[in-house]
Amino acid sequence: MTTTAKKPGPSSAKADQLANLAKGLEGVIGGSTSVCSIEQDKLIYRGYEIHDLAAHATFEQVAFLLLEGHKPSDAELARFKAELVAERRLPPLVIDYLKKSKELIDSKAAVPMDILRTAVSLLGNLDMAAQVNTADANLRKAKRLTAKIPTIIGHMQNVIDGRAMIDTETGGDPKLDHAANLFWMMTGNKPTKEEAHILDVSLTLYAEHEFNASTFTSRVIAGTLSDMHGAVTGAIAALKGPLHGGANEAAMEMLKEIESFDRVDAFMKHAFETKRKIMGFGHRVYKNGDHRAAILHKLGKVYAEKKGAQYAKWFQIGEKVQRIMLEQKNIHPNVDFPCGMTYYAMGIPVPQYTPIFVAARITGWAAHIMEQHADNRLIRPLSIYTGADERKWNG
Repeated sequence: MTTTAKKPGPSSAKADQLANLAKGLEGVIGGSTSVCSIEQDKLIYRGYEIHDLAAHATFEQVAFLLLEGHKPSDAELARFKAELVAERRLPPLVIDYLKKSKELIDSKAAVPMDILRTAVSLLGNLDMAAQVNTADANLRKAKRLTAKIPTIIGHMQNVIDGRAMIDTETGGDPKLDHAANLFWMMTGNKPTKEEAHILDVSLTLYAEHEFNASTFTSRVIAGTLSDMHGAVTGAIAALKGPLHGGANEAAMEMLKEIESFDRVDAFMKHAFETKRKIMGFGHRVYKNGDHRAAILHKLGKVYAEKKGAQYAKWFQIGEKVQRIMLEQKNIHPNVDFPCGMTYYAMGIPVPQYTPIFVAARITGWAAHIMEQHADNRLIRPLSIYTGADERKWNG
């Protein structure tokens, strides 16, 4: 009788480990932080809940809160805003690189997030404090990056659109607040009060979100005692992916593919049958809905309806998609879904949605990088080996 040897399975101990494996580190506590708290029905930045901040604080106030650790006084806010305005201008080498944006994008060698990532890395090469990780040096670098990233986005989009770069000597209009200046630099149009407010609120909503993929990436890099610019460069690379920051772009592209209200049912039916991922829905932490989404949806819908039917239709399509997802899959939209529709109504180019995310999240990243440097331990998790058993090379 012939017997076939069975391939040995994992040991009992390894089988137990695999059974308890938290794939994607879901549910695993990776550290502690005083920057942000995510709860089922709340998102809190240093003690302040997101609805409160969206309704009553400007992005500059939120950026100060995250970077300097407390609510600013009027004098502190004025000083902080002046510091940001003074740091908006880009070095000539970075401007020269950005002049190649259209060429790189047209050749398919890069997308705007790649351009932004490399520009931030270049800024590190030109910052005399790049290698210094003291608290004071890190705070100054964080402010410089917060100020310069919107300028990078603006100059890049000017080149893509075939326009002359706006305000290369100043990095914008010093009379404009942070969000309004970003809009001006990127579109060549001074925003209305409503447009500036909507963009400002969106930056606040995107500013911080605890140990998400890009923030955790920045902390892993900082944990090796690498520098602020290096950690932010890595975070940008992590945010680029469509399962993280790129979801706002992917959500809007999906809505453009649907095109009309009458096509929603057929599109969703086919998507479910083919197991297509519906972008802008679901969240690893929020199981009962992302409360940031409702804030931005309300602002964007009111604005789009004022602009006309050709803009309001995206919210009509989007709301039907939301209804089907909730009824058939019990999945709620996250903030990326209304972001896509809102930015589109405002005339913001879709490929810049995720770079704008960076313009907001730089404040949260920097806060986490500074926190990691201040109380550091190398982040080094373990893994469970599932490869071949030990064998001889010459056996």
